[in-house]
Amino acid sequence: MMREIGRNFTKAMLQANDLVLCMAVNQMRTPNVGMIAASAGFDAIYVDLEHNPTDLQTTAAICIGALAADITPIVRIASCEPQDVSRLLDLGAQGVMVALVNTAEEARVIVDAALFKPKGRRSASGTLLSLGYRRMSQSEINRLVNQETLVIPIIETEEGLANVEAIAAMDGIDTLHIGANDLSVEMGLPGQIKHPRMRERTPRWRRRRGRMAGRWESAGRATSRNCRPSS
Repeated sequence: MMREIGRNFTKAMLQANDLVLCMAVNQMRTPNVGMIAASAGFDAIYVDLEHNPTDLQTTAAICIGALAADITPIVRIASCEPQDVSRLLDLGAQGVMVALVNTAEEARVIVDAALFKPKGRRSASGTLLSLGYRRMSQSEINRLVNQETLVIPIIETEEGLANVEAIAAMDGIDTLHIGANDLSVEMGLPGQIKHPRMRERTPRWRRRRGRMAGRWESAGRATSRNCRPSS
């Protein structure tokens, strides 16, 4: 049973500067993914639609199962096309991770598609799956969605690094994700995510303007709530 319909527990943890464990969903296709993540101690899942053939109906089913298990469902998409961002949030996701965000202008497009006025320009669709289809006014829907939706640009190019301050400063952006694999390729260091050049480029903006930069860790590397991102 959901603790609190519509509440984004991952966003609340990030705002409290707590460690969040997020499980990547690549090949799993069934709604029990959220239950498995909860049992393993994760706080969120992200369904990867950038690198995998998962369809929208399957994604919606996974989001439903995650919400019921008090796991935050996030969807990773390949571009900042507004119709992709808003549709996935309408299907039940509580957050979007958007690949290859290089400029503040692109970040603005994502925010506009993810949030309602006055923060964005998202199209109103009435009650939403993420709100448990509760009956409420459109103004209350807009307020709750703007309050609880996670918007996460993925920084994975030299251009994105150059513009990271402006991207992080955009109102409506909650946190940043370092696309370490793509960034290493971009820098001519394919797969060398712990190379000194990689390390020297990212720590300086890990905590800027109240934003926290996330990163990928393999199984067993981030399984304790006593661990924290390195400086």
